[in-house]
Amino acid sequence: MSTRAHVSPALRDKIVPFSGSPACPRLSFNLSLRATSPLLFDRFGALGSSMAPNQDDPASPWAYPREPSLKNLTSPEWGRPRPRANPATQSLGQPHVESFNFMMGPGLDLVVQDLKPLLFRVPQTEERIALRITEAHLMAPSVVPGSIGVKEPRVFPTEARQRGITYKGRLNIRCAYSVNGIEQPPFEKSLGQIPIMLRSNACNLAGLSPAELVAHGEHEEEWGGYFIVGGHERIIRMLQTTRRNYPIAMQRPSWKKRGRNFSDLGVLLECGKSDLTTNKNVLHFVTSGTSKFMFNFGKELFFVPVVMILKCLCTRSDASIYQALIAGTEEDDFYYRGCLKNMLAEPQEEGLFSSEQVRQYIGRVFRDKMSYIMPDWYTDEEACDFLIDRAICIHLNNNEDKFNMIVLMVKKLFALVQDKCVVEGVDSVMMHEIVVGGHLYLQLIKEKLEMWMTSLKANILKRTRGARGNPEVNPEAIQLCANRTITLEKMFENFLGTGNLPSQSGLGLMQDSGLTIMAENINRMRYMSHFRAIHRGSFFQEMRTTEVRALLPDAWGFVCPVHTPDGAPCGLLNHLTMPAEIVTHVPDASKIPQVLVNLGMHPLGEVPEKVMKSCYHVVLNGKVLGFVARSHAQRIADKLRVLKIQGDRVPKVTEIVLIAAKSRAAQFPGMFIFTGAARMMRPVLNLSVNEIELIGTFEQVFMDICITQDEAYKGLTTHQEIRATSFLSNLACTIPLPDFNQSPRNMYQCQMGKQTMASPMHTWHLNSETKMYRLQTPSSPFFRPAHYDHIKLDDFPMGTNAIVAVISYTGYDMEDAMIINKSSFERGFAAGSIYKSMFVDLREQATGRKNSQADCVPLLFARDPKNETLGKFLDLDGLPHIGVPLHEGDPLYSYCNTTEGTYVVKRYEGKEMVFVDAVKICSNDTGTSERNRICISLRIPRNPSVGDKFASRAGQKGICSQKWPTEDLPWTESGLFPDIVFNPHGFPSRMTIAMMIECMAGKSGAVHGLCHDATPFVFGETSHGRVDAIDFFARQLEKAGYNYYGTETLYSGTDGVEMKADIFFGIIHYQRLRHMVSDKFQVRSVGTIDQVTRQPIKGRRRGGGVRFGEMERDSLLSHGTMFLLQDRLFHGSDKARVKICTECGSLLSPRVVIPLKANSTGVSRYREHHTKCVICDRFDCVKDIQLPYIFLHLVSQLAAVNIKIKVQTKQE
Repeated sequence: MSTRAHVSPALRDKIVPFSGSPACPRLSFNLSLRATSPLLFDRFGALGSSMAPNQDDPASPWAYPREPSLKNLTSPEWGRPRPRANPATQSLGQPHVESFNFMMGPGLDLVVQDLKPLLFRVPQTEERIALRITEAHLMAPSVVPGSIGVKEPRVFPTEARQRGITYKGRLNIRCAYSVNGIEQPPFEKSLGQIPIMLRSNACNLAGLSPAELVAHGEHEEEWGGYFIVGGHERIIRMLQTTRRNYPIAMQRPSWKKRGRNFSDLGVLLECGKSDLTTNKNVLHFVTSGTSKFMFNFGKELFFVPVVMILKCLCTRSDASIYQALIAGTEEDDFYYRGCLKNMLAEPQEEGLFSSEQVRQYIGRVFRDKMSYIMPDWYTDEEACDFLIDRAICIHLNNNEDKFNMIVLMVKKLFALVQDKCVVEGVDSVMMHEIVVGGHLYLQLIKEKLEMWMTSLKANILKRTRGARGNPEVNPEAIQLCANRTITLEKMFENFLGTGNLPSQSGLGLMQDSGLTIMAENINRMRYMSHFRAIHRGSFFQEMRTTEVRALLPDAWGFVCPVHTPDGAPCGLLNHLTMPAEIVTHVPDASKIPQVLVNLGMHPLGEVPEKVMKSCYHVVLNGKVLGFVARSHAQRIADKLRVLKIQGDRVPKVTEIVLIAAKSRAAQFPGMFIFTGAARMMRPVLNLSVNEIELIGTFEQVFMDICITQDEAYKGLTTHQEIRATSFLSNLACTIPLPDFNQSPRNMYQCQMGKQTMASPMHTWHLNSETKMYRLQTPSSPFFRPAHYDHIKLDDFPMGTNAIVAVISYTGYDMEDAMIINKSSFERGFAAGSIYKSMFVDLREQATGRKNSQADCVPLLFARDPKNETLGKFLDLDGLPHIGVPLHEGDPLYSYCNTTEGTYVVKRYEGKEMVFVDAVKICSNDTGTSERNRICISLRIPRNPSVGDKFASRAGQKGICSQKWPTEDLPWTESGLFPDIVFNPHGFPSRMTIAMMIECMAGKSGAVHGLCHDATPFVFGETSHGRVDAIDFFARQLEKAGYNYYGTETLYSGTDGVEMKADIFFGIIHYQRLRHMVSDKFQVRSVGTIDQVTRQPIKGRRRGGGVRFGEMERDSLLSHGTMFLLQDRLFHGSDKARVKICTECGSLLSPRVVIPLKANSTGVSRYREHHTKCVICDRFDCVKDIQLPYIFLHLVSQLAAVNIKIKVQTKQE
């Protein structure tokens, strides 16, 4: 395998010096291009290590804007596809795409190599069959063979979106088998079509330029990383999981319940193979002084004395095992040595003395547990080897390495028990890795391939049992059995469509649902955030403890401290920082052992016992390599780090963790090296060689990293941050001056920025999404960070520049409310639209089955030629005219039943007026379906109304309380009227100083025609050598002739008199959120009721009522509104007229008595009925009463459990 490890190649746009405003001092480093991700060589060629990056050259991969600019809006190239994609946005989908490329390339090869042959015996013929998969490959999406009128055999994602289908390619395998050891001809089998990730190597968009992407109906900056399932974009969540191949000292109270004398201490080893298959092993401490080794097989946990496992792994004597366990430990540690002697005596109590006896015992005990997958002719010792290979330290290939790893775990466990080692927090980021979409996909494919071989085995055995005559297993029989095996198509589509994991083993995850989410494209920032989000897991969301939600110091530079939602997922749903990347490929680490030996490492077996006490263990990916002297360990780690930067013999994504021994209890000492996939890494500047180095979460804890050169300590500081904003996420970097705001406001902006109406796409005519939001009148902000231009956010604007007057005016701007200028509203201020799409499939209506694939149905879209009134809305084909307005009850489409000769007109059922935006006619996969499936897109105008939600970029959210006439609003001396009136009381409590600065900066930017820099940490205190933000923009206003403090004299709109107080007046970029009254208002007078309680049902969509609970009831009681309370909870709810007996007070005893025969007058006997109390046996004591029906229901329910309710009444 190549030594080039794959991290996201987009690191080139991230590892550049921090840049600020022209007045801010900058940092300058001589960065070497060869210090970055190796993929830079693949894309840009070998540029040479002496070439310094040019940040000002737009064509340079290192380009990063030093400050924002408005020049791109006036460029003649504006609106045209760029020659190459923006690396800043391409890096968003890179971990997902690269992980999928690993899956379909080296990953599938590793899976095929790791899949064990399935061995079984045919009872009828006593033939031994061995099944194995020798090859697996994934094909690019293409049309079905035999399709009609095909000009382009490739299928592109835009077709899947428009037709509402799945973008998928065929998975083919080659299977070989042998009969009694004689190889038979292999055969190929298609396992169906499974979804393909966009922009991966299996996607037809791979390698296309921005212009070619636009020609195929995609955005020029399409970065992929998601699937299209049923026409919807779905993304596999990145989940945080435990670090692999590292023994973690843990303390869990639940472990005490695992058995008698079990303690809460243990050492967890999350074993991970190269194909990312995982398995857990835990070494438990038992309070009797021994330890039990836990492993799982078939989702069942087993606990075995650790010495029995060690004896199964080697042929050593007890004395040799004892010497290996005490090597490097203190001689006066009598407790540890006494425990070891007790542990070595445990097998002897069972009569087991030699390694062969223990192996036979283990194989005999576990044979029944493995019978469904293990051949029945295996001996007990072979059964033991089978178990060890699949359940114990599966990341290691030979028993000697497994023995050494378990010995290390035993040493660490007893160091933990004796308080010589501290508990390592599994909730800290340094103990985490990331399960990326492609890696999870690979594990699922591996499990399904094993399931496919099991189904083939079952078919073979079934055929031989039912065969008449000769039950021989020949190629024809094998092919016939293979044709009847399962396919993977529906499994993977359901997995991606619902997020439910179709796995029997669980794949080592702590959840089996919520693994995929919809990649909502409400706006560009929300869409981007989906690809950088990492989730702790839904299991932790139900925990009552807050430990898993805490932001720990070791998360610096990897997890954004600002970008996490409030509420239930707070601290569990996090986002990666802007420069952080995930290792997706497994690099070649085969040269590292020899490099370590050359640097001074002592291999195993070559270290004298006396020297081992002053040595550290050296562990590479969970494999013990040897020992290094404590005095030389730091020197070896530093040299290894230099070789890592060079990337020749040591991969660039290597993580070097040196945990030094301390006089007090700390982490277990040693040198741990990791090169596996799924680890988080980020770039920093190595000051010793002045080059970029990628560091991991674990090694960062033991490094000294400064942010600026002023913070560096000579001889102590080893690394420096690339930029001061390296700890912020992609969305947090777009907040203007977040260092001037209260921290919760920055968190609110991260959430509200993802709820903003914007221009999320440019392919509206190709859109078939269920619901999309669009801002009709966006504008580019005058005050923004440089990162805004770096990700080209002007291509997808998200707000509107508004003239804001900070004044208490009219009283409609109290609390969080705000007033909008009515004339600004009429000119289109914050005007928006909602796009809704609906599919109409006549095949489903004709057959009554969902997703029907019938080609010939008697229904066809057509308009009734005799009905002339339909021509205003529908064309001759029965489909609506483009652009026609529709109101409730207007014809939407029409179809004809060719068998009966009748026409059916379907009408628009919505309450709002809409416009028909687009109509698409869809066919089936083969092109044989006639006009019987369409997609209609409707556009709903949504201009601002009272109750709609707005917010500034400083987290100041507010509701539009009134649209005030312009003539009644205050105006400036120059005749300017504000678009928004904001209450000044919103500043002191929120402490959003950045919004006040933006008001001044936006004003000066509009006057001078500038775009001011709002990058974090550009401005600050003058004592630290920075420019004061308020003074800087105040001087700009003075140059334009305005007041230094940004205030102006305003004149009252009611009487025209000059206001005595100067008013803060300027320009602020406002966001219109998607929360609108039209979507949320709920009004009901009469409607559907619940059949049991006879109260109104809930749910706005069902026409239900608003929930009125106990707190609402108490508030009305406190205000004394009794009649309102009676009207809402009685007259407007479940008012019922019932019978009651005034004597016994029972509501259940009154019965209706009907005469058996009609009387002589001829009146119906049903009209002569009377009500009688069956308890009192009287008619005159039964009266009518009005009460809530739910009370009568309660009385009947209590009567069922022998509880009698008596109601006291009195005559009025």
